[in-house]
Amino acid sequence: MNLRNISLEIIDLESKTISLLKNSITDELFDSINLIMSSKGRLVVTGVGKSALVGQKLVATFNSTGTPSLFMHAADAMHGDLGMIGKDDVVLVLSKSGETEEIKKLFPAFKNAGNKTIAMVANKNSYLAEHADFVIHTPIEREADPFDLIPSASTISQIAMGDVIAISLLRLRGFTRDHFAKFHPGGMIGKALLMKVEDLSSKNLKPQVQKSDKIHNVIVEISEKRLGATAVLDDDKLVGVITDGDLRRMLQKNISMQVTAGEVMTQNPKTISHDAMLTEAMALIKEKNISQLLVTREGIYDGVLHLHDVLKEGF
Repeated sequence: MNLRNISLEIIDLESKTISLLKNSITDELFDSINLIMSSKGRLVVTGVGKSALVGQKLVATFNSTGTPSLFMHAADAMHGDLGMIGKDDVVLVLSKSGETEEIKKLFPAFKNAGNKTIAMVANKNSYLAEHADFVIHTPIEREADPFDLIPSASTISQIAMGDVIAISLLRLRGFTRDHFAKFHPGGMIGKALLMKVEDLSSKNLKPQVQKSDKIHNVIVEISEKRLGATAVLDDDKLVGVITDGDLRRMLQKNISMQVTAGEVMTQNPKTISHDAMLTEAMALIKEKNISQLLVTREGIYDGVLHLHDVLKEGF
């Protein structure tokens, strides 16, 4: 049994399933998105089995991208959870076959309450496709397992089309990075969206020497502040930077210890504003292949951001 061939076969099949969705980019999909967009209520997502699990994932995506949503398990709906649905809510029903008994039992309730329904279904000739107000077709040729039974390609298809809807709505709403940050204050997403350079640089010491200082003073300053570099100032003006590497190269060349910081420094050092996003700083550090960035505040030297500071935060 060749695991490489099996793995590639599954990836190829699921990739092909995704590509089939291009034929489902139709006016009915656009009408469904516009219905959700114009709704005064929430988007209620329902399903059973693996479709229910996909539905929970989609609800998380919708909520985090500005579309208020909730998940209602189709089986539980018949035992009281229908009370979750408001009169202005739109219902998105996920099903591969479109013939699940729990789904069939729900539709009279949706109709009686006046809720608009959107079916996301693989079988276009099903009960669900016939009775929903809008149909989003998620076709598959077969599941990825040898028996064509285990929901795999079908769930991939549902997730992909759900992402199409969610991100289309995000763009229609003019959802911004700031909105996203509001909904994601925690974890790495929160850090990436919210953390600024000064959140880390302000915790560091502030190494600095004058352009006229001797190298001995530079070595002491770098050693004491423990950031591997120091800013070089001409009075209050930032004019250069000296790193550990600069000192090692100077010693290798047997340059006199009587030289000044101004003679050894690197001019026009890379800087970043204190209020820049940390992700911007990380991109600059990576692009320039450096370990330290000098931080400025309104053009005035304000401290140092070290690569290690960023790595400690998990970036």
